[in-house]
Amino acid sequence: MEENPVDAHYDMDDFTKVIVSENEISRKLDELGEQIRADYEGRDVLLVGVLKGAVMVMADLARRMPPSFQMDWMAVSSYGSGTKSSGVVRILKDLDTDLTGRDVLIVEDVIDSGITLHWLLGNLRSRGAASVEVMSLLRKPDAVQVELDVKYVGFDIPSDFVVGYGLDFAEKYRTLPFVAILKPEVYQGD
Repeated sequence: MEENPVDAHYDMDDFTKVIVSENEISRKLDELGEQIRADYEGRDVLLVGVLKGAVMVMADLARRMPPSFQMDWMAVSSYGSGTKSSGVVRILKDLDTDLTGRDVLIVEDVIDSGITLHWLLGNLRSRGAASVEVMSLLRKPDAVQVELDVKYVGFDIPSDFVVGYGLDFAEKYRTLPFVAILKPEVYQGD
């Protein structure tokens, strides 16, 4: 992936490298936004952001959508405080919107094991939505443990532990405008 000159303004000591730059993210969201607008033209669309990681991608994607698109948020967790999925999914914050007859587009930051997203797809489909699709900025194909049909993917990335652009470690690094591989010694505490 290309280097972004803005990245030089950040202390890069905690990262092995930037794998998706701020410019690459912006260009990919332009491309995905155009495709999503065309695919959903004239439809009653609800964007469902998955908290907290998808805040950045949801905000930037939503600005590329027609004003008729609505947004809601859901928080689900299968991580706890570690770096690996526990496999047990909990709803921390549910939707405020009735999904009956709506076209739902789940907006994700990253698909890792896919366990949480698989559960979320089933849950939202059971609520009477006309359709439920997924847009994820990042996907780790080598880490996915369940079969998922993801309609829109920004970047396939390695299975390394990544942070930035909404992704965190212990609630840090979310505000970085790029995605970087976190050095193992940072999250392993060495």
